[in-house]
Amino acid sequence: MFNRRHILIASTALIGLAALGSAQAEDLKITIGYQTVVEPSKVPQADGTYEAATAAKIDWRKFDSGADVIAAVASGSVDIGYVGSSPLAAAASRELPIETILVVGLIGESEALVARNGSNVTKIADLAGKKVAVPFVSTTHYSLLAALKHDEVDPKTVNILNLRPPEIAAAWERGDIDAAYVWDPALGQIRTSGKIIVDSAKVAAWGAPTFDAWIVRTEFAEAHPDAVRDFVKVTGKAYADYLAKPDAWSASSPQAEKIGRLTGAKVDEVPTLLKGYVFPTLTEQASSKFLGGETVKAVAATSQFLKEQGKIDAVLPDYSKYVTAKYVEAALASN
Repeated sequence: MFNRRHILIASTALIGLAALGSAQAEDLKITIGYQTVVEPSKVPQADGTYEAATAAKIDWRKFDSGADVIAAVASGSVDIGYVGSSPLAAAASRELPIETILVVGLIGESEALVARNGSNVTKIADLAGKKVAVPFVSTTHYSLLAALKHDEVDPKTVNILNLRPPEIAAAWERGDIDAAYVWDPALGQIRTSGKIIVDSAKVAAWGAPTFDAWIVRTEFAEAHPDAVRDFVKVTGKAYADYLAKPDAWSASSPQAEKIGRLTGAKVDEVPTLLKGYVFPTLTEQASSKFLGGETVKAVAATSQFLKEQGKIDAVLPDYSKYVTAKYVEAALASN
């Protein structure tokens, strides 16, 4: 028989367990590395939706390139990060403990090679002997090398400079470079006094597609799978909201204002920049076209290209451990 003392002890224990569970939820902290790319998930980021869904305190850290995000993830200072397919492939080839949990979008016109007015560069072949800026080991770096290869231009004849997007905009303003392959908002700044020579949609058609993705530290994902699932779910909903009514995301919309505020892009250019990507739905993400198979092949192909260009030392026999659809599947199942 339980007496009052037993009941009191039991009640106290239950309260203690409940408090512990609540404290653990409240104590969850996630550090997310994002970039200033114009895409739908900036809206829930601005609204605090991720914090509400994961019941976590989120430290949002802005990075200028995927290489910087990879370095932060590798050091353990970032849990979830936004990267392009080229730095992703380089990181996987180094066997860093990461997983690709979501494909943000296939890159099209949102990344481009721009030549300065008066540089006498009107085609890719004209880049020989010119100063061309690009963030190294980025999707634009990969696209630049692929474009040079397509037009049979030896990269050694081009003075390729390693500059981050803000540095590219500053160098362009000073007149230090002849061309640059970059994304917005730097792309929008330099194209006002330059001409687009080629964009990533065209380079993709030549056989070198690029994409952006969200990755997670494997250790963090194993410890907090529900948080990763909820992050994916919120991101997928943002894509779905945009895809359902893209015209509603006009220059005068609150969505465009929030995206512009977080990225530095001009609000009136946001609708056009959004159309520079192909955003897959969560259902598509789980299919063989994306995380279910083709993304692994794309990472392997990108790695092979980077090896040929001397950007990485070796290519792995299998990249499947660096791509997973399980969090997308969990997000779909929780709907």
